[in-house]
Amino acid sequence: MPPLSPFRHAVAGLLAALLPLLAGEPVYRTPSAPLAALVDAPSSPVAVLSPDRTRLLLLDRPEAPSIAELAQAELKLAGLRVNPATNGRSREATYTGLSIQPLDGGPARRVTGLPTGARIAGYEWSRDGRHLALTLVFTQGSALWLVDVAAAATRRLTDPVLNGFFGDPVVWLDNTTLLIRRIPAGRGPAPIEPAVPAGPVVQESKGVRAGARTYDGLLGSPHDEALFDHYGTSELALVTLDGRETVLPVRGLLSSVLPSPDGQHLIVETLQRPYSYLVPSSRFPVTIDVHDRAGRREYRVASLPLNEGSDNGSVRPGPRGVGWRADAPATLSWTQDLGRNAKQPDGKTARDAWFTHPAPFNGKPVEQQRFEYRVTGVQWGDDGLALVSETWTTTRVTRLWNVAPGTPGSARKLLFERKTEDRYRDPGRAATVRNALGRLVLARGPGGRLFFHGQGASPDGDRPFLDELDPATGTTRRLWRSTPPYYEEFVAFLDAGFTRALVSRESATEPLNFLVRDYPNGALTPLTANRNPHPAFNDVRREVVRYQRPDGVPLSGTLYLPPGWTPAQGPLPTLLWAYPREFLDAENASQVKATPERFARVSPTGPLPFTLAGYAVFDDPAMPIIAPKGGKPNDAYVEQLVANAKAAIDELVKRGVTDEKRVAVGGHSYGAFMTANLLAHSTLFRAGIARSGAYNRTLTPFGFQSETRWFWQAPQVYAQMSPFNHANRIKAPILLIHGASDNNSGTFPIQSERFYAALKGHGATARYIVLPHESHGYRARESLLHVLWETETWLATHLAKTASP
Repeated sequence: MPPLSPFRHAVAGLLAALLPLLAGEPVYRTPSAPLAALVDAPSSPVAVLSPDRTRLLLLDRPEAPSIAELAQAELKLAGLRVNPATNGRSREATYTGLSIQPLDGGPARRVTGLPTGARIAGYEWSRDGRHLALTLVFTQGSALWLVDVAAAATRRLTDPVLNGFFGDPVVWLDNTTLLIRRIPAGRGPAPIEPAVPAGPVVQESKGVRAGARTYDGLLGSPHDEALFDHYGTSELALVTLDGRETVLPVRGLLSSVLPSPDGQHLIVETLQRPYSYLVPSSRFPVTIDVHDRAGRREYRVASLPLNEGSDNGSVRPGPRGVGWRADAPATLSWTQDLGRNAKQPDGKTARDAWFTHPAPFNGKPVEQQRFEYRVTGVQWGDDGLALVSETWTTTRVTRLWNVAPGTPGSARKLLFERKTEDRYRDPGRAATVRNALGRLVLARGPGGRLFFHGQGASPDGDRPFLDELDPATGTTRRLWRSTPPYYEEFVAFLDAGFTRALVSRESATEPLNFLVRDYPNGALTPLTANRNPHPAFNDVRREVVRYQRPDGVPLSGTLYLPPGWTPAQGPLPTLLWAYPREFLDAENASQVKATPERFARVSPTGPLPFTLAGYAVFDDPAMPIIAPKGGKPNDAYVEQLVANAKAAIDELVKRGVTDEKRVAVGGHSYGAFMTANLLAHSTLFRAGIARSGAYNRTLTPFGFQSETRWFWQAPQVYAQMSPFNHANRIKAPILLIHGASDNNSGTFPIQSERFYAALKGHGATARYIVLPHESHGYRARESLLHVLWETETWLATHLAKTASP
C-alpha cells in the first residue's frame, strides 16, 4: 500500500480526534496555546537550609503527573490515602532530583547516583549537615538512600521495606544512626474481601454527644479494618551509615515516632482498637509511650480513648501535643485539658495545664503553668525563657507569653495579645538557631534579646520586617523592613553575631530567589537564579484596587489587565475570582492583603491565565462576612456577599475596565459555594464557574468553614446559605467541576452531583464535569489542560457580546 500523502495524514489525524467526540466518548481537551503553555511551565526548585547553615538543598519539582499516574490503585482507609503497591501515601509531593548550593557563593553541585525513575518522597539532614537521608519511592516500594553531601553522591542503605503509611518513615537519631518504620519481616499478602459477608455493619450510639464534621475515606467495614491493620502495621529498626539494620521490639500501628534531642529515647504513638467509621485515624484510641534506644518501654505517658466528637471548644481528655523540650537532652512536654469545656472562656479561668517530665521519668510530671485558652505551641530557649502561645478559636484571641520553665509556677509575662484575624498587629514569629543537640531554639542576641520576623501587613500591602525584642520589658526595635520595589523576607540567621541572614527576594517582575543579606552594610549576595516560568505574562498589567462597600467597609483586590489593552479599546469582559472569609469586626475585615511587589504566580487552576485570553481578572477581591452586633458572621452571609460583589463590579465599571453586562464569577471550594450563592441571590453576573464546592449545608451539619454552630442550633442559617435550596432562582449559566476523588472535608463529589440534578430539574443552563481520579486540588496534566479548556470555552460562550443575558 502506498504511503499516505501529508494531506491524507492530516485528515486521518483529524478523524481520529473527532471519532470519540462523535461517538460521545469522554475526551480530554486542550485550551489555546498560551494557556496550555502555562501547564508545562517549569517550577522553581524547593530550597531547604542545612542544619549548619552553610548550604542550600535544592529539590527539583516534577512536571504535572499524567492521569495514568493518578489512576494507580489507591486505598482510602481512616482518612488516609495509600498506594498499596508502595505501602506509602498516594498523591504525596515528590521530587525528581537535587543539588547542593554552598552559601559562600560557590556553584551548585548536582547530586549524582540517583536511580533512574525514582522519586524523592522524603528528605532529612543529619545534625552535622554531612549527610542527607532520602526516602526514594519505586514501583515496588520505598527505600532509604543516603547522600554524602561533600561528595554530592548517593548510595542505597535499605531495600524497599519502608512503611510510609503514616507519613515519612525516616528520622535521624544521631549523626551516624537512622530510625526507620519498616514493613514487618515476613508480612503476608493483603487480606482479600470475602465474597459473602459474615453479617451486617453495625454502629451504635449510647447517649454520648459525638458531633463530627464530615470526612472522606473513612473505614466502613471489617475488611477495611483488616486492610488498615495490614498496611499500617510497622516495626522499628535502626540503620547505620554502612547499611546495617537492627530490628527493635516495637511493632504496631505506629502513627508517630519522635526521638529525644539526645537520641536515647523515643516517643511512640500506637493506634489501638476500637476503630471508628465516623472519624479519621487521628481520633482513634492511642497509647503514648517512651521507649529507650533499644526499644524497651520506659514510661507510659497516656492511653487515650476514641474521640468521635465533642462540643465546640473542647478537646480529648488527657495529654495532647506530646513532644520533647528542645533545649534539654530528654524532657517530655505536653498540654492537658483541665475539664472546663465551657463554650466561651472568660479569660480568667484556667482550662489548659502545661507539663514537663525529664528522664528517667520518675515521680510526677511537673506542672509548669496554667492557661485560660488552648495552648497551641511552645518555643524553647533555656530555663529562664520559653515562649508559649495560646488561642481560643471562637473569639479568635491569641496570646504569647514569656515563661521561665526552670521555675515552674513563676510569674509569666504577656508579650502580645491580638485577634488572629488582625494581620496589621501580627508581631511575627521568633527567629531560631540550632543548638548542640541539633534542635531549633530561640535565637538570643545581646542582652538576651529575641528576634521576630513576619509579613508586616499594612495598608500599603505586606512589608516583611525583622524586629529585636527585649523579653523582660516587651519593647521592640525595628532592625529592618522590606521596601518597594522588592518583597524580601528573612529566612534564617547564618552567623553567631546575627548580622548575616538568608533571605528570599522577589518583585512584580522578578521571581523569588534566595540571597545572603549582610545587615550592617546592606550587601546582598545572590545564591539562586530562578527565571520567570511564564514570560508570556510579562506584559499583563497589575494594580491593587481599593474601594468601599455601601456600608463603608473598605475593600481591596488585585486587578490584572490583558497585554496591550487600553481604555480606548472599551470595557472588557471580566472574571471575578474570590474566596469569602468571616470576621468578627469590620476593622480587621478591611485590612489590605494585596501586595503589588510580589511576583504573580500563575497557576493553571487559578484565574490569571485568562488575562492571556483577553479578559480582565479581578483576583481575590475582599469578600468579608462580618458578624453583626450580637450575632455571628454567617447571620448576614447572603446580604454581605452580594454587597461585596456589587461593590467590586461598580468600582471596575467606574474605572472603565469592565463591561457590567459581561462579568463572570468563579471560585474553588468555599469560593465555589460563594459562586453558586451569588448566582442564586443576585443578577450581577452573566455566568459562574464553581470548582469542587459544597452546596447543601445539611450535608455538613456539625459545622463548616468557620461556622461552629450545628445545623440544629441555626437551621435558618444553614438553609439560607445553601444554594441547593435556591437552585430554582439560578438563571445565569454555571459550570460545575469536581474531582471524582475529592478528599476535602465537606466537599464530597455528591455535593456537585445533586446540585447539578437540582439545576437540571429547574431547567437551568449548567455543565457538570467530573475529573477522574482527581482530589480536591487537580494535578494531572490532562486534567489541568481540560479545566483550562472548559473554562476558556465557557467564558467565550457566555461573555461574548452576542451572548444572551
